[in-house]
Amino acid sequence: MGYNQYMERVNLLGFPIDTYDMPESIEYIKAKKGHVVTINPEMIDYALKHKEFEKIIKEAELIIVDGVGVQLGLRILGHSVKRIAGIEFAKRMLLELSCKPIALIGAKTYVMEKAINNLKEEIPNINIVYSQDGYFNDENKVIEETIQKEPELILVAMGSPKQEELIYKLKSKLPNAIMIGVGGSFDVWANEVERAPKIYQKLGLEWLYRTIKEPKRFKRIFPTLPLFVLRVLKEKWS
Repeated sequence: MGYNQYMERVNLLGFPIDTYDMPESIEYIKAKKGHVVTINPEMIDYALKHKEFEKIIKEAELIIVDGVGVQLGLRILGHSVKRIAGIEFAKRMLLELSCKPIALIGAKTYVMEKAINNLKEEIPNINIVYSQDGYFNDENKVIEETIQKEPELILVAMGSPKQEELIYKLKSKLPNAIMIGVGGSFDVWANEVERAPKIYQKLGLEWLYRTIKEPKRFKRIFPTLPLFVLRVLKEKWS
């Protein structure tokens, strides 16, 4: 299956969103290379308040709908765009590019080690040429070490906006690499955090499951999500 290179992006609160499904997104970014943003309402909210982050998002080569809030916002505006869970997209890219040099950056040291061991069991031929936990002080050193390894796939699990900011600095140095910010994916792959049950995944409500498990997340998500929906409604009515 190929992708339609002329497929139009849709617009949400001034942000371009790609409308490819999972297979099309994979084929597109394999051909295009560059930065993949798995966008959600919290990222848009932050970008609306921080111009540099807004620039990073808008210059990404592929912007896929990760959060159900973004999918809902697009639906309100009349766009039917499939949601692509970022953790699933990242895993598919690992499988697709397993023989290519891969770099992993982020999480705690022991989480990184467990994640790598589990990935090697699941994908025996995986070629991880560089790994670095997310608790470093010398960013320039990490950037230089990553560049030296010439990875073709870079997954950064440092949370937003840090992961996108690091990717943006790497992008011009490694034009032939695919780079994805993957949030807490390493914790899941390390079996340190349980992923939401299938029913939550199917309904796009993994955020709700995580909030139930970690009530402290409530303050971060609310009022961001309802305010996001109100912004979209305002855009629609105007």
